[in-house]
Amino acid sequence: MDVLKGLYEVVLDRKGNPQEGSYTCYLFDKGLDKILKKVGEECSETIIAAKNGDNNETVQEISDLLYHLLVMMAESNIDIADVIAVLEDRRQKIGNLKQMRVTDKNT
Repeated sequence: MDVLKGLYEVVLDRKGNPQEGSYTCYLFDKGLDKILKKVGEECSETIIAAKNGDNNETVQEISDLLYHLLVMMAESNIDIADVIAVLEDRRQKIGNLKQMRVTDKNT
């Protein structure tokens, strides 16, 4: 989580202190609609890479998606600590097991 927190801090710094030529600043300048469009694109690209079974490409696309999500969070004033707290709560629910169902994955 330190890497994500650190990257989020960089994103916040770019938001508060725009720098010429910064892609992050470009996204903030274009606004939430552009940021959301990029999140959607990266999500789709992540799905395609995973479906294609290319783990190297999937890792790259996941990284792109996480970055754009951090930009979206910063634009929407969502603190990463809030997201981490929810993830930690979910991690703590180790006894919350669901009944396994047999499904036909070919349909």
